[in-house]
Amino acid sequence: MAITEYRESSHSDLPTKHEASDYINQAEEGTGVVHQRNVELRRELKARHITMIAIGGAIGTGLIIGTGEALAKAGPGSIFISYAFVGFIVYLVMSALGEMAAWLPLASGFTGYAVRFCDPALGFAMGWTYWFKYIILSPNQMTAGALVITYWVDADRINPGAWITIFLVLVVCINYFGVKFFGEFEFWLSSFKVIVVIGLILLSFILMLGGGPDHDRKGFKYWKDPGAFAEYIDHGAAGKFYAFWATMVTATFAYLGTELVGVTVGEAQNPRKTIPRAIKLTFFRILFFYVLSVLLVGTLVRYDSDRLAFATKAESNAAASPFVVAIEQAKIPILPHIINACILLFVFSAANSDLYIATRTIYGLARERKAPAIFARTHRGVPIYSLALVSLIALIAYMNVSNDSKKVFGYFVDLVTIFGLLTWISILVTHICFVRARRAQNVPDSALAFKAPFGKYGSYFALAFCIIISLTKSYDVFTHNPEWGNFDYKTFITAYLGIPLYLILIFGYKIVTRCKGVDPATADLWTGKDEIDREEAEYLARKAEEEDRNRDANWFYRKFVSWLF
Repeated sequence: MAITEYRESSHSDLPTKHEASDYINQAEEGTGVVHQRNVELRRELKARHITMIAIGGAIGTGLIIGTGEALAKAGPGSIFISYAFVGFIVYLVMSALGEMAAWLPLASGFTGYAVRFCDPALGFAMGWTYWFKYIILSPNQMTAGALVITYWVDADRINPGAWITIFLVLVVCINYFGVKFFGEFEFWLSSFKVIVVIGLILLSFILMLGGGPDHDRKGFKYWKDPGAFAEYIDHGAAGKFYAFWATMVTATFAYLGTELVGVTVGEAQNPRKTIPRAIKLTFFRILFFYVLSVLLVGTLVRYDSDRLAFATKAESNAAASPFVVAIEQAKIPILPHIINACILLFVFSAANSDLYIATRTIYGLARERKAPAIFARTHRGVPIYSLALVSLIALIAYMNVSNDSKKVFGYFVDLVTIFGLLTWISILVTHICFVRARRAQNVPDSALAFKAPFGKYGSYFALAFCIIISLTKSYDVFTHNPEWGNFDYKTFITAYLGIPLYLILIFGYKIVTRCKGVDPATADLWTGKDEIDREEAEYLARKAEEEDRNRDANWFYRKFVSWLF
């Protein structure tokens, strides 16, 4: 369909609710998507749900706990630079994803975009590696929760398996009750997380200026002694660079989850408005929550402090978060316990959203006929068989019952990071193909609901660095210096396992199905778009009626709150 034909199509014959439900069950020709009853998700995520899930989704173990490991390894200057740089890469990835999601909000998420715009084999590999990432992330969050609880209760007193069981039961129940309940729960929990992080940033700034009970005006004295850059593997400038590059994996892990907005599009109301708004907020979230947080915590805690849980290879029951260490050093009573409890809620929220994403990812693969069809079956809009599968796999969290939580956490971080980087690489490649298809089919930029600010050149830049980080992120496993450690085969396997697996999935799928890459001139930019346009028009009309009825009652929300969402 040409762009002129699309624009001239009339919206005067909008469907009724019964007709709309029939539209949902129509086949999208040429996409290979399964269409049958009881396989549909429900668009029950409101704008405020999407926005807060986007803001709060990535505020978890990476920022609150992972910064402790990065600080101990590389120093405050290194983590500040690495978090800022990787943050910019993430913004480019999110912008690329947002352009595609706003054009065509598919229930199958970005795997569907890869199938349509690039290559079915890439969609297959991308979907499965993304699923691998999230089936590891949920148990990883539970492992982090067990690590946080050791602040109060030593693992020798109460087995970490008890806490893992509580986490697992709760997150499975929340996901089972439906996306509306999940969205509301995550909205309030993410709102709480944002308030706590803002409070931590303000508190850190006050402590930095000597406003704590110890009246120690720290400023940037720890950037001078012991220094802004730690040494790793080697001494001098080379050692400082090695330390900096080693933190790139921690910074990448901290940002993993920001792309989950691309998975929620299938259940978002008015996605063409809510998704771009969530994407645009990403830049400010990165700047404020991440970059400012790591800058301030680096002024409060020495990187060689033995109170950091990751500072030594020995077992430690110290606070898992450098923020808690900073508060303890400032001699503020009771508050460390409160903050640690808040961090525990952060971890719980992250585990909850990670289980949701894992469930929706395998569901999307089943809808694209790239996973067993049973995983596309839904009950009350919930993919119950997909939920059951990922819940069973989450039992690997019990690994830390017989192992040090820090070691298990580290292995999980390595696995998750490589799968996350491969997902980002796939999104960027898909966006480049999408831009080529738009150009080949003469779709103007003005037709887009959202356009990536840096276009395909931003995607090329981000793609180059994501590949470099993927190949070099765990270079330190090859060291043979007794001072820094010998070859670590366990870390090597977890750090690089994802790359051969990803390539096997791509080329294996191409060999079995003999599929070919998508020609930009014939890429399917249109199938399903008219249906989504109709849903959007119907939603906007219904929303306008509600606003007219409640205009006087909602003036405060419209004037002071609605712009946030």
